[in-house]
Amino acid sequence: MTDRTTDTAAPPVALLAQQLLRINTSNPGGVERPAAQLVADCLTDLGVAVQWFEPEPGRCSVVGRVPGRHPELPALLIHGHLDVVPAVADDWSRDPFGGDLFDGYLWGRGAVDMKGAVAIILQTLRTLADNGQQPNRDLVLAFFADEEAGGELGAGYVTRTNPFLFADCAEALGEVGGFSRTLNNNHRAYFVATGEKGVWWAHLVAEGRAGHGSMINPDNPVTKLAGAVTRISEYDCGGDIFTSTTTAMFDALRRILELPKASREDVIACLGPLQRMVRAGMTNTVNPTQLTAGYKTNVVPAIGTATIDARFLPGEQASFVEAIKNLAGDDVRVDDIYTGAALEATLESELLGAVARALEAQDDTAAVVPYMSTAFTDAKWLAPLGIQCYGFTPMLLPDDLDFSALFHGVDERVPVGALEFGVRVLQGLLTAY
Repeated sequence: MTDRTTDTAAPPVALLAQQLLRINTSNPGGVERPAAQLVADCLTDLGVAVQWFEPEPGRCSVVGRVPGRHPELPALLIHGHLDVVPAVADDWSRDPFGGDLFDGYLWGRGAVDMKGAVAIILQTLRTLADNGQQPNRDLVLAFFADEEAGGELGAGYVTRTNPFLFADCAEALGEVGGFSRTLNNNHRAYFVATGEKGVWWAHLVAEGRAGHGSMINPDNPVTKLAGAVTRISEYDCGGDIFTSTTTAMFDALRRILELPKASREDVIACLGPLQRMVRAGMTNTVNPTQLTAGYKTNVVPAIGTATIDARFLPGEQASFVEAIKNLAGDDVRVDDIYTGAALEATLESELLGAVARALEAQDDTAAVVPYMSTAFTDAKWLAPLGIQCYGFTPMLLPDDLDFSALFHGVDERVPVGALEFGVRVLQGLLTAY
């Protein structure tokens, strides 16, 4: 049984994150309204007017604006999402919706993706208010529903119906970036997502003739489906593909490590558990993720289905999707579920310099490293509005923590100290940039 009491000795950002984690906003299966209400209450307490968006009952997003000292500057958009992927409680060491504070970590579904980050944003705003500080420029704050399912009911709905809310935003800060990795005694890299891979989700549908399992059946849909899944899962997606983001990442790492002639493999070897994410950001990938067929051992079904999750780099979408469809074969229908474009933001941004300075003020070993995120985010809805989107939620992490494995993983958790660090860095960034 989880102890649902609150540790009042914990820092405010952890207590706020704990409240969010104890609200089950699983997608599918839950709704975001209770979490949106908590966020809206926090913003209202700070004097921020909140606009609500609810395209379906309970599927709520909230948007607000904080005035800065220099309203003539382009506004900075800071966005997060309130939904989480589901969690199977029996797989976890602790209640995934308990928000347990244990051994210096805050546990729960969304601790990393991304209720911990939402708490950092909100606590930073509270800290600014308590200190009588104002951000340097106007901030647009958006907390969206439905990101984990593609964002149609969240960022997609808000940007389609009210794009004017973001009209003066030149840049945005979102998720899946800002985490640290110590490179040596003198340098710690903070990876900022300046690009993200595109995504294509699809159903594979095989149809055939139903019948008794004891009969010869050359039209068995399970056989057809199994063949398609095998061909797709064994597909060689090709070698490394270098984008401007990936090239800049290796250039930065070689410079920081003072190894100008180091091979890619030698550089990647310095990244510890982050190797997995970095490698996936250099190539197209596809994975079968679900299989459904049949209802009884001795009955051949009339239909079998599978789902696939394909991720592609900028410029690769058309050829990659076509290759996968060809692999499915003539006997398997491919139905699109969701497609999101691959993105890259400019590397020539004053924001990245400001991010570096804010990090260095809290960690004198800090160095910003651009990288290609393998995840998709609500940036896919924001970038078409002309906004340069970056992934940056600052967190100083223990090097023995396999942080990338915690995204959608079992026993998702975040160090409390990382949340506090994030508040300090974001406070410095927003008051200076």
